[in-house]
Amino acid sequence: MLTHRQLRTKALANAEVKGEYEKLADEFSLLDEFLKARAAQGLTQAQVAEKIGTTQSAVARMESGSGKHSPSLATLTKYADALGCKLEVRLVRRLRPAKNLSGRPGPTTSKRVTA
Repeated sequence: MLTHRQLRTKALANAEVKGEYEKLADEFSLLDEFLKARAAQGLTQAQVAEKIGTTQSAVARMESGSGKHSPSLATLTKYADALGCKLEVRLVRRLRPAKNLSGRPGPTTSKRVTA
């Protein structure tokens, strides 16, 4: 049986998989920040949920990034507050031009959310 690390390495050897994975790098980074901040505070998902007035399952969906709906800025702010953090939303210039829906080069800014 493959370990998670071995499976990831094998999957990322496929150029198509690697490209899709890289598109999600910012989201993965943000989710990792959520988990690290909660762990640093020694809080469970249930404790965070109680602090922000939601359910443990809602916090789990938010931390997994697999929910059908993205959390609002208000929810992310409450989550950050519950962990003793401040939510910052910034625009960060990209190194290469982004493509808009028409496939033509578009603005060279991207959203970056840090908690």
